[in-house]
Amino acid sequence: MRDQKKTRLSDEQLRFYKKEGYLLPDIQLFDPADFQELKSIFEEHLANKGAKKSDELDTPHFRDNRLFKFLLHPNTLDVVESILGPNIGLFSSHFISKEPLTGRRTPWHEDSAYWQGKFDRLDKIVTIWFAIDNAFYENGCMGVIPGTHHNCFSKYTSVGNNDAATFETEIKYVDEKKVVWFELDAGTFSLHDARIIHGAHANTSTQRRCGYTMRYFALDMRFNETAAPDHKIYYCRGKNLADNALSYHIK
Repeated sequence: MRDQKKTRLSDEQLRFYKKEGYLLPDIQLFDPADFQELKSIFEEHLANKGAKKSDELDTPHFRDNRLFKFLLHPNTLDVVESILGPNIGLFSSHFISKEPLTGRRTPWHEDSAYWQGKFDRLDKIVTIWFAIDNAFYENGCMGVIPGTHHNCFSKYTSVGNNDAATFETEIKYVDEKKVVWFELDAGTFSLHDARIIHGAHANTSTQRRCGYTMRYFALDMRFNETAAPDHKIYYCRGKNLADNALSYHIK
């Protein structure tokens, strides 16, 4: 039997997450062989991206069933259950790669600001940001402003040069002195609340930075199918309390 204690967050970690809106847990989700398998899958997607930019590899699990091994991995869901409770749905996933010297900046934003209307509320969505490569300040690691998940939505303004940024809008005023930067070794991960202010600078280094985001929501939240009619949400664990139209991964 696997040891769930190794993949559950402690009470102290949960208190920190609820207060600050993020966590850098010292937990191993995948063993080395599985990590190499996930990295190889990403390399395939990157090689076959066509006209897409390397940071635009969104919802790859819609096209590649192999990713459910990681998205529905018991270790992954144990971590998520610590935060959301036992009833879990998979909202989305995304390979986000910043290529050496050319990787675009990610403007300061709240994920929830882009997801308004997709759920009946936005307080129980968590993202695992899993490091495929080493992530550090110079190659564009993610940063958050602690505690901002308690705020209302920020004011946004248009991004000037869209070719240099991943979004067309960004939060108007951000005090970068308050940012906590997530410098992660490959194979480790961070957690953040969908409502927290976060972003990343461009990659100015000679090393690529790729992360795999895995996004989950509590199944007492209702997904609005009309707001995203082509978007599939998947059952992970527990009870479908809000009677969502869930897809199921069949092994």
